[in-house]
Amino acid sequence: MNLLNISDQQTDIPAIQNSCNSNPFVKFVFTQQTDIPGIQNSCNSNPFVKLVFIKFVLILFLFFPFFLSAQNISIIPLPKSIVKTNGLFQLNSNTIIGMNSNSLLPQAHYLQKELQKTTGMFIEVDPNEVKALIDLQLVKRDELPGSYTLKIEPNKIIITSSGNEGIFYGLVSLLQMLKTQPVGAIVNIPACEINDAPRFQWRGFMLDESRHFFGKEKVKQLLDWMTFYKLNKFHWHLTDVDGWRIEIKKYPKLTSIGGIGNKTDSLAEAKYYTQADIKEIVAYAADRFITVIPEIDMPGHATAANRAYPEYSGGSINKYPNFTFDPANEMTYQFLADILKETNSLFPAGMIHLGGDEVALGIQAWAGKPAIMDMMAKNRFTSLADLEHYFFRRMADTVIGMNDKILCWDEAAETDLPADKTIVFWWRQNVPSQLQLALQKKYQVVLCPRLPLYFDFVQDKSHVSGRKWVGTFNSVSSVYNFPYKEFPADQLQSGQILGIQANIWTELVGSEKRLDFMIFPRMAALSEAAWTDSANKDENSFNERLRSDFVLYDKAGIYYFNPFDLSMHPEAIDFAPKIIKPSIREKHHKRGHKSKLNGRHTKGNHTKAKQHHPKASGKRKTKHH
Repeated sequence: MNLLNISDQQTDIPAIQNSCNSNPFVKFVFTQQTDIPGIQNSCNSNPFVKLVFIKFVLILFLFFPFFLSAQNISIIPLPKSIVKTNGLFQLNSNTIIGMNSNSLLPQAHYLQKELQKTTGMFIEVDPNEVKALIDLQLVKRDELPGSYTLKIEPNKIIITSSGNEGIFYGLVSLLQMLKTQPVGAIVNIPACEINDAPRFQWRGFMLDESRHFFGKEKVKQLLDWMTFYKLNKFHWHLTDVDGWRIEIKKYPKLTSIGGIGNKTDSLAEAKYYTQADIKEIVAYAADRFITVIPEIDMPGHATAANRAYPEYSGGSINKYPNFTFDPANEMTYQFLADILKETNSLFPAGMIHLGGDEVALGIQAWAGKPAIMDMMAKNRFTSLADLEHYFFRRMADTVIGMNDKILCWDEAAETDLPADKTIVFWWRQNVPSQLQLALQKKYQVVLCPRLPLYFDFVQDKSHVSGRKWVGTFNSVSSVYNFPYKEFPADQLQSGQILGIQANIWTELVGSEKRLDFMIFPRMAALSEAAWTDSANKDENSFNERLRSDFVLYDKAGIYYFNPFDLSMHPEAIDFAPKIIKPSIREKHHKRGHKSKLNGRHTKGNHTKAKQHHPKASGKRKTKHH
């Protein structure tokens, strides 16, 4: 007797009905009918063939879930080792999550919530359950922070680590194994043992929200994807020329005036994050073991702040009005110290990024202010660079006084800062001497060179909006293969190089659609570059695993770039197509702030940076990196 009614091919068993509808072989087993003429004719004419074929398909049907699952353990970033074993763990509503320490309750509840979203099942959390089927265990062992072991057996899942962070990353890997599973009453997870640890402790991503503002919900979505890819540092660029995006209660005009406008509309309504917003986002990130690092840019890129409080401006030159803070005004230092203290109270990271980049673009304005020239003469400074370094050291002392570390772009490596309190971000791939200088001074370093880790660079030669460097762009492959062989292994392993970070500047990114297009899937490539040891990396394997993530992007409404099918998602362009070529600008730009002084005036000639932003009435002209 057939389980399926031959006449209408209907059944009350959903799994069989679905299989018969989608698989002609399974349909034949249960109905003895098929739409494949060769099989139907052979079975009609030869009962033995029919019997053998039915048995074969039954075996295939029974064991196919195991074969399918075992071949598709798809995790990004790739773990150190995955050993497949026999069997399947069946996740169902009777599964209980347990732990050997109540400190793991937040991680257990995170897993509970994510499993409900992923599978539709509510899984109980019980710290006292001795027979828990998913067991989280803190153990004493010597290992890198973030290391974990995930062991999946037919009757139990055990995640062990020496710290909560490692337990969390084990949960993330477990959840990744479920990412393509259908929602249902039972989910089969292939048995295996995963041993894993991160290559770098700094796995960062930076978002610029001064040029264009995206808001709290978008930031949370990005934090979720950072979690999915085991990235752990969110660098938040909140102040620059086009807008001030962080509420400072002592100076409300920073947001009421400085928050007005963006890169493409100088009169757009003020947008910024309240202190309540920031606390919410910081807590959200902390639950996911992501540290949020604020950047308050100084002494350059200060235009938005100077619009609000012009008394602290260092003056203007043609293309860079009010670009710097005034180093000769003592109240400038108090103003910025107050800002840093409020900022520090919102971010428990123990570090603040002070910028320190591209001061040369507007520093010649200092030479036109008598008070600044008097200060230089009094302190016997021989160049504007000396004054810049003086300014930066004073503000660094403020940060150190709050027991925080100073983070800065690579120009600030020239300043004498305490090595044990300083982290330098090397971004100028064309100036390797700055990296070597930072290492020689014993600063810790984060690698974030424009090539290949600036996500505002285009990612395919056909793209027409974004940055290129002498024709070079930042493909998914180039991100994946960083750090390159040019970096000596001893430097990468010395401990001075903390890790890597990708940055996205948003001059040409005005919408969530384009933001997604520029970030995904390069964020996935970044994660494997930052987490997986170079000896374990396999780009072909990565590409296969990446394809399965596209299903998740689609489900989440992410408009991503598909490097395997360029026609799938055409380039998202917010403004008039424009290729920015920073190499040309920098070729013509001379560091006028190194000009030697002659009495009260500088002798050197400061060549203006080449303008590379759209010319439009009422739009501020700026650049970055």
